[in-house]
Amino acid sequence: MERILIIEDDEAIAMIEKDFLEINGYEVTIALDGEIGLNYAQTKPFDLIILDIMVPKLDGLTLMKQLRPVLAIPILFVTAKTEELDRLRGLGIGADDYICKPFSPTELVARVKSNLATYERIKQQFDHTPVQNELVIGPIRIQPQTYRLWVSDREVTLKRKEFELLLFLMEHVDQVLSKEQLYDHIWGGDAFGDLRTVVVHINRLREKIEQDPSTPKHIQTVWGAGYKFIP
Repeated sequence: MERILIIEDDEAIAMIEKDFLEINGYEVTIALDGEIGLNYAQTKPFDLIILDIMVPKLDGLTLMKQLRPVLAIPILFVTAKTEELDRLRGLGIGADDYICKPFSPTELVARVKSNLATYERIKQQFDHTPVQNELVIGPIRIQPQTYRLWVSDREVTLKRKEFELLLFLMEHVDQVLSKEQLYDHIWGGDAFGDLRTVVVHINRLREKIEQDPSTPKHIQTVWGAGYKFIP
């Protein structure tokens, strides 16, 4: 089931959108302000975002600038002003589609279906390597495509970097990976080159997936060398 995030401060409108999208088979989450929307987008896996330009706390343009560099999923921008559409398109803010209020729920559903279909075609066109839909090692089951994780059949929510770090470790099971290797692969030029970033994220992962984080079974420290994932 495809997941949609609605970032909209008008709760009545958001609920109408949610109802129609759910009728059409989508799983929908609502955020009533920009700060909540940003937190959801960064910590939960979604397939599409519907973003209103006038949401409080963090407006739509600010949100878009923060989300677009880290999310490749379609983002549908909503505005209440027809004359705003040309300006928004001209800004090149990275939205995949624009829709002006008032709009019918059926139009919204049609736009959502169209953007999701386009996104899927693009992924298939440019992804020339086989995609592993699921990786299962011991009690841990991870889905790279959807950013979902289960530990002993209990779903666990990870932030994006935590997820990518765990996936990289699991793809190199029983191999020792240095902090430098982990940092370069996950963060590249981000986080100012501080290797403590790796330590912080390893500790967070242990808190979320280990039965006893103080004596980790799966993410083990190899003193003086780095970390390795053990089934």
